[in-house]
Amino acid sequence: MSSDIKVYALSTCVHCKHAKEYLEEHKIPYDCVHVDFLSGEERAQVMDIVRKLNPALSFPTIVIGNKVIVGFRQDEIEQAIDQCEKK
Repeated sequence: MSSDIKVYALSTCVHCKHAKEYLEEHKIPYDCVHVDFLSGEERAQVMDIVRKLNPALSFPTIVIGNKVIVGFRQDEIEQAIDQCEKK
């Protein structure tokens, strides 16, 4: 399931922190990319990905399966995880 969940976050973002804490508390594996820790070409590539998912470039941008959730929206996260598990 971890490959189904990707969190694009900023290390200083409180909403990103809450989203990651929620996933960890519920033992839901995920991959996290701290965009502010990247530099150069790697950062540019990741920002292009985030821009396509979320044109506002706000964080966290969470991808669960084929659903994109912007911000820490617990109910949307739970719903998307349920849909992924049913597949």
